[in-house]
Amino acid sequence: MKTTNSFGVYFTIRVDKEKDGIAPIYAGITVNGTKSLMALQEKVSVKCWDINKGLGKNNTAEGKKINAYLEEVRQSITACYKDLQLQRKVITVETVKATFLRTGSDEHTLAEIATYHNETSAGVLAAGTMKNYYTTQKYIEEFVQAHFKRKAYFLTELNYKFILDFETFLRKRVPVDHQKPLTNNGIMKHLERFRKMINLAYKLEWIHRDPFEKFQLKFNRVEKDYLSGDELAALEQKELSLPRLSVVRDIFVFCCYTGLAFVDVANLSYENIVKGQDGELWIKTSRQKTTVPVDVPLLDQAKTIMGRYKNNIRARSGGTIFPMISNQKMNSYLKELAERCDITKVLTFHIARHTFATTVTLLNGVPMETVSKLLGHTTMRSTQVYAKVIEKKVSEDMAKLNLLLSK
Repeated sequence: MKTTNSFGVYFTIRVDKEKDGIAPIYAGITVNGTKSLMALQEKVSVKCWDINKGLGKNNTAEGKKINAYLEEVRQSITACYKDLQLQRKVITVETVKATFLRTGSDEHTLAEIATYHNETSAGVLAAGTMKNYYTTQKYIEEFVQAHFKRKAYFLTELNYKFILDFETFLRKRVPVDHQKPLTNNGIMKHLERFRKMINLAYKLEWIHRDPFEKFQLKFNRVEKDYLSGDELAALEQKELSLPRLSVVRDIFVFCCYTGLAFVDVANLSYENIVKGQDGELWIKTSRQKTTVPVDVPLLDQAKTIMGRYKNNIRARSGGTIFPMISNQKMNSYLKELAERCDITKVLTFHIARHTFATTVTLLNGVPMETVSKLLGHTTMRSTQVYAKVIEKKVSEDMAKLNLLLSK
């Protein structure tokens, strides 16, 4: 049984396609006596080409430049041949040519895996999450075009250096229009989404090694802002003459006592309010962001707020508990509310969720495991960002004890 192949690479020009003294260069591949030509992306002056040697004339500057390029092509084609040998694949002029041109049926591009991931994730992941994946895909395409001057980049070309260079590209990227430059954590989120795409390619066996294997994401620790007990009380007790601000305040405070995100409270209906085994009212829903089920017992404060909107025409027409307000308007009105209540923090709707996790639950002795469940977190790691709040509470309690003992 034959186990070796004869193999060779040579170059020629097509004089029949010569125009104005310039002819296209072709690479020829031979395997076991079978030949195949393929066009290269270079042309050469006929006068600078040595037909007998199949190379540029070294006594000309153009010939020397072409020969350097052809040597790179020769080495690349030879590497493709050796790769096929190592993979124990059938070696023909067509398989070598296909590997070099990256046209084999098992060759996939970055664009393909990004598109496949996003198509299969649409409908599974929330629209806001998918929007972030589309942005990551756009940045990958921008990087490949800027760094490699081409649109297609093959998965088999991926390596650790590509990831480092992509990270550098994101850090130096100049935003357009009103966009802000990417923060470190924003860059890490893009790399995290990119890694998820590549991990999918690995599982699909589109690649046989993980270029992210030795790469570590470097997130900066971010302190979660939340309202203190006094700030929450000030917000609850503030007399408001404007109905729009009253509605925004009520929805925000409701989420301070339930931990719901904006999109989840916006979609909340009376079908989500059920009587639990304890005979009390519970919210039973699922987070739109992760589809994780969330069961939250209704505290009295939340019940009181709900009662104010039982006959609200706007809410009833929309089939929801609260009248609909856009997230943009909500955050705009919250800033106005903060000023009226002398709250100096930049008030955004997500602070309600953080307030529930800290001021309402953890600082009142609710175990972190329970808080994690109430928030609908998929891992405890997501909840542990609030651990410093408990440390602060312990520190304050011990300071009081120390003062008492010193007396």
